[in-house]
Amino acid sequence: MKRNPNPPVPVGTDLDLDSPAVPARPKRMREANCRELLRLLRQNSPCSRADLVRSSGLTAPTVSAGIAALHRRGLVDFIGSGTSNGGRPPRLLQFNAGHGYVFGADIGGSNVRLALADLNGTVRGRWSAALRSDRSPEAVTDMLAAGVAQLREQNGIPAKKILCLAAGAPGITDVQAGRVISAPNLTGWDDVPIRQLIEDKTGLAVRVENDVNLGALGESWCGMARHVRNFVFLAMGTGVGAGLVVNGKLYHGSNWSAGEIGYLLVPGLPNLILDVNQLGVLESVIGGKGIETAWAERCSRAGISNSLQSLRATEVFDRATEGDEMAREVLHRTAEILSLAITNISLVLNMSLVVLGGGVGRHTALLEATRQFLNRHHFSRPQLAVSSLGADAQLYGAVWLALQTAETHGFRRIPVHSGEVPVEA
Repeated sequence: MKRNPNPPVPVGTDLDLDSPAVPARPKRMREANCRELLRLLRQNSPCSRADLVRSSGLTAPTVSAGIAALHRRGLVDFIGSGTSNGGRPPRLLQFNAGHGYVFGADIGGSNVRLALADLNGTVRGRWSAALRSDRSPEAVTDMLAAGVAQLREQNGIPAKKILCLAAGAPGITDVQAGRVISAPNLTGWDDVPIRQLIEDKTGLAVRVENDVNLGALGESWCGMARHVRNFVFLAMGTGVGAGLVVNGKLYHGSNWSAGEIGYLLVPGLPNLILDVNQLGVLESVIGGKGIETAWAERCSRAGISNSLQSLRATEVFDRATEGDEMAREVLHRTAEILSLAITNISLVLNMSLVVLGGGVGRHTALLEATRQFLNRHHFSRPQLAVSSLGADAQLYGAVWLALQTAETHGFRRIPVHSGEVPVEA
């Protein structure tokens, strides 16, 4: 990951400046001023107080007081003198990104990944491990905790400087309660208190989110959907899911299942009863395993019984681009069903952009075939794009969420089990 030139600065940050007790209104004004100064400093480091006066519209004494408070907190460094315009050279300021660190975690269907980042979002270390045969919540969170300890030790970072950890889980996730309601692609993941498990094993305050939602946050932060306020991140891999961003915010729905499009009922597919403990009909057809099953069935009917019968979904699409007619049939059927799902979502939400992610969804042949189906319509044709972040979309999103949470708490280490971790993204 590369450093983001415009780190996220969430609205509503509350900086405790360790100042004496004052009437509520002046204190709130000072805090608001410091939030704005910190936002400008993070976006424009290095800069001078005079630069901040010009860009913020605040008075010079207000800027000086705010910078002094932030310096006491360790959030601002003085790094020398700038270029003089005839008078005394200005003293340059810089946001101290090493004041603390955050972890982003992605729990997938086959592996667990971690990213350790400073407060600018620059990744300082990575860790990943394949899931073992025991994929229970206890075993997976044990692996995650071991990875946290290993990364922290490798980078020489004391525990007190780790401010927060944000983790993504595959399945319907109650963000407020910190529980995975159901994750059919992981055995035994029903009503799992994932936040408590990770907090108990790492000693860190934890924020949890659905993994596809994290992919949407990553794309919004520094991917294809940057500056787009209404879009869908549609992930196709082992499973199929969508992260919905409406008016610049994630949309979770009333029971946390918004975006679970793997259960979408599409014309031409079986009309099954929805069950959170089983795969949805759309996911079973255009998820990776569904595509592979469709290919294997065609091979069987054609009398093909060699290794070709066991191709992965992306390998089938590769063959389609090479002119294999049977593979093209699978590709076009997948693209047609996907286009129906996208059209239905667009008719309800009128999104301007759909970003395809996941190992299957990122294949360019699927993008082009789906676009052709969508272009038949006269309206409700969102722009279609492939994720620019690749497999890292969820990790970027997890880092962003951890940074947002840390800043909301004034870049202080959040007490574990404090109930203070916000849920608004």
